Amino acid sequence: MLSRLPFHFHLLEMGIVALVLWLHHTVVSDRRRRHLLWWSMAALLAVTLWPLGDLAARVSLTVATVQRLVIMLAVAPLMLQSMSTDVLVRLTRPAFVDAVVRRLAHPGVAIVLVTVLGTTTLSTPVVDWGAGSPWARDLILLTVLITGLVLWVPALAIMPGAVRLSPAARAGYIFGSAIVVTSLSFIWIFSMHSLYPALHNQYALLHMTPVFDQQLAGFVAKLGCYIPMWAIAFTIFFRADDSGVSVEESPLHWADVERKLLRLERQRARALRRHRPQ
Repeated sequence: MLSRLPFHFHLLEMGIVALVLWLHHTVVSDRRRRHLLWWSMAALLAVTLWPLGDLAARVSLTVATVQRLVIMLAVAPLMLQSMSTDVLVRLTRPAFVDAVVRRLAHPGVAIVLVTVLGTTTLSTPVVDWGAGSPWARDLILLTVLITGLVLWVPALAIMPGAVRLSPAARAGYIFGSAIVVTSLSFIWIFSMHSLYPALHNQYALLHMTPVFDQQLAGFVAKLGCYIPMWAIAFTIFFRADDSGVSVEESPLHWADVERKLLRLERQRARALRRHRPQ
């Protein structure tokens, strides 16, 4: 059966993961955060290497959906949480990076980007493109990871100087995100013909027809997104008071104060340059 899905190494993916682990080890000393990144990279390799990675790219929309759920709901948030505040301060200190992160931390901007990027990576032309080219496949997976990072930036409220939502707002954002990011699942469930001609061998490898694979992917997307994200949303809301934080209070940290002072200095420097006589 697996003769239709020959084994091969994904050296590029393994090399990138090894590089990420090495870089993280050099800048983060906390053992718990290192373990978070190890778990994140282990989950990433599990869904991108053979056989799941190959099944997702060329065979099954259901497996591709599971792959994307793991990357967006496990890999991305664990990567963000593996970064200490000091590291995030250094990474986001450049003016351009700071401006981008500050905008991505806005829930409305994040939702729009996640919806657009998530829908695009699962559109028929993009899936067909990824099925025919390993480079396209890797680029699509990178886009999915970036989409997951954008999704969790407002929810985790860890970026220095960015908007830090209150627990109630974070819970509401996560609750609503679960609905928005699964917009294509209704089309998959109710479609009576296969929308992805590049995906093939579903019956030979998984004993399901292309249409059933597509419909199953719709249910997996809904349940696989709703259950964990709604559980997280309710946990954040109901445990806020237990941690001594009001559900309606937006926390402020010293890193936020430092970043705002830095922005004021940059604004004053730009104003001086504009009014300096030539």
